[in-house]
Amino acid sequence: MSSLKLDRVGLPESSEALRTEVRGFLEANRDSLPHPNSDFSSGHDPEFSAKLGAQGWIGMTWPKAYGGGERTFFDRYVVTEELLAAGAPVSAHWIADRQSGPLLLRFGSEAQRAEYLPAIARGESYFSIGMSEPNTGSDLASVRTAARKVDGGWVINGTKIWTTDAHRNHFMITLVRTEPGSERHAGLSQLIVDLRNDGAQVRPIRNMSGGEDFNEVVFVDVFVPDDRVVGEPGNGWQQVTSELAYERSGPERFLSAFRVFVELVRAVGDNPTDSELAAVGRIAAQLMTLRRMSVSVAGMLEAGKEVAVEAALVKELGNNFEKLMPDMARLAASDRRSSAFRRCYEETMLLSPSFTLRGGTREILRGVIARGLGLR
Repeated sequence: MSSLKLDRVGLPESSEALRTEVRGFLEANRDSLPHPNSDFSSGHDPEFSAKLGAQGWIGMTWPKAYGGGERTFFDRYVVTEELLAAGAPVSAHWIADRQSGPLLLRFGSEAQRAEYLPAIARGESYFSIGMSEPNTGSDLASVRTAARKVDGGWVINGTKIWTTDAHRNHFMITLVRTEPGSERHAGLSQLIVDLRNDGAQVRPIRNMSGGEDFNEVVFVDVFVPDDRVVGEPGNGWQQVTSELAYERSGPERFLSAFRVFVELVRAVGDNPTDSELAAVGRIAAQLMTLRRMSVSVAGMLEAGKEVAVEAALVKELGNNFEKLMPDMARLAASDRRSSAFRRCYEETMLLSPSFTLRGGTREILRGVIARGLGLR
């Protein structure tokens, strides 16, 4: 039977020292945070991303040869945590830094690393994820978008949906079927699509908060050259599942609603009632537990360990917390709601339905955990 293990890990002093530097940077760039929200998808600011790139805070763990900083996962964790807690606008570079870059480092060709990674690290090149499709729910293995081999490359036909920021980003790493007749985990590959030049049709999907972060991307005979296949054709399932470990375990999985907690603490002030104190305590206890788990996964990534099951657990528990915490805060602060609390709460409630969708639904995550424990 498989087992689940979270190593006992603490952030080193060098990483904690970096925290002070990040806070100083955020204070100096306070004009970039007019309405802070801790959800990583809520602020798209290329100028701010470029400033982070200049600080060396994108691609922090990557080799210097590709524009990275060769720093630890702990250093990256601290920077990520501080940016989210401050409500910084990080969505432009977020996916490229968190997911696409590490995927190219592990599976991409030398030419792909040299072409794409330095621009990502500078905060100038942004990526989307092409996984989900219409009418398939969260069953990623049921992908139907197909790429047919032709002279010099591949021709893609199909549709991807819920593709974050595809209308603003430069590239999308797309999961497609490259073996006719293949099913489930077999015959899948990943291709890099140039969203601005390859001819894919990008259609923004307006959400109930008024934003257009999600998109539908339609491929009609879109040609992608051979040099934009990531890894080996047919190895897409292994690649995409390894990629999801980066997506599921970070502090964004429990800090997306953090600003609501901040405004709750400010609203109740120095003399909270017993019920307000109890709510603050319950939220803080869950937050600290999730953080310890997430730091553990960061340490295991630093050690080169496989963390798919542990990452799924962090996201599953983090999603539960993010869904419950805003209402816990609202009920506790019912008589003392500030305008700042109301704004954060209302925005978070409008965004919260996406929390349990992106990176895998709760049902999918629980399946990953059950399989990892040998229960199914």
